[in-house]
Amino acid sequence: MTKAPPYYVVPVCNEPLTELYVDADVIVVAKPAYLLSVPGRGPENRDSAQYRLAQQYTEVHVVHRLDLDTSGIMIFARNQTAQRRLNRAFAERRVEKAYLAELYGHLKPKEGFITYPIAPDWENRPRQKICYQEGKASITQYQLLDYDEARNISRVKLEPITGRSHQLRIHTQHIGHPIVGCDLYAPEAVLAMSPRLQLHAYYLGFNHPSTGLWQDHYAPLAF
Repeated sequence: MTKAPPYYVVPVCNEPLTELYVDADVIVVAKPAYLLSVPGRGPENRDSAQYRLAQQYTEVHVVHRLDLDTSGIMIFARNQTAQRRLNRAFAERRVEKAYLAELYGHLKPKEGFITYPIAPDWENRPRQKICYQEGKASITQYQLLDYDEARNISRVKLEPITGRSHQLRIHTQHIGHPIVGCDLYAPEAVLAMSPRLQLHAYYLGFNHPSTGLWQDHYAPLAF
């Protein structure tokens, strides 16, 4: 009898990783949902965006990550100098990011900021929680794009000013509008409305690590 590994094994992702832009310093890709950003624990979880790129390029350095369930745009560095400069840009909030999400319910007001502090929920890992005692400052800007009355779903643009783990998921849930298909924070009825998490990173803007020139990149919408 084969013994199961002592860790979670990610289901196989057969969808392609799409290269959007490549030069001597960066690789910009569109990651499908349910593909890891970087290799996980154990050989069964080796497949990832970074691993697939490493089959083609000599150096592929991690700059940031997307959750397993989230699709959309990612950037990797092709050398350590580019990685260091991009990491600094992310840390100093000089990188612009935008997501498209489908939220349950009619979002009101139509635009604003969500500013609840976020901390790890150690007793329910990997979940996070809103916590005024231990949480870190967290800011999400949102804008209602469309409301589908028949489905009772709001199509929303989300811009994370900070980059906390699960920030978009828990912020939207905390204001009463969980992301459709979210297996961590949505109630069962909202989870069942979609076979995937309805969250897609569609835009990334940054200063190129060598030229310093601003670049805008977009990943085609996944839903």
